[in-house]
Amino acid sequence: MHNTARIDSTDARLLLALAAHPRATAVALAEHTGLSRNTVQARLTALDRTDAVGSFERRISPAALGYPLAAFVTVQVVQRRLDEVASALAAIPEVLQVQGLSGESDLLVNVVATDAEDLYRIAAQILGIPDVERSTTALVMRQLVDYRIGPLLRRAATRKAGRPR
Repeated sequence: MHNTARIDSTDARLLLALAAHPRATAVALAEHTGLSRNTVQARLTALDRTDAVGSFERRISPAALGYPLAAFVTVQVVQRRLDEVASALAAIPEVLQVQGLSGESDLLVNVVATDAEDLYRIAAQILGIPDVERSTTALVMRQLVDYRIGPLLRRAATRKAGRPR
């Protein structure tokens, strides 16, 4: 995150309302939060200018697109070639996310596949990237806790100004 603004309790209340009602208008969000429509519109505009609000893509299920199999691939790369490897990974459509790590592995790659054979193809494609030294694939057997931000938003919504986290 490059340009992330600090979310205050008012922003958090607004984002909680938006999470609960993603298609709500500014007027509806104003009614739900008790804020004025102008305040809601101004804050949403400000949040859009930063990395505080992510992409709509996160809400789309890969399984609904025919990719029910999920896996995490840890990758070790030649250190000075990290950016090139990340760019090559971004060119693989089944790669959903790549995170840089500390420790033995350099990258954590979130991938999806249509089935085990497709996952094998994707893993081979990752290993075929120049400067990838080694990879390990772990199949996601079951999602135990879905991606969520609500608990943190609820905490931020009740945080008093100037109070430590």
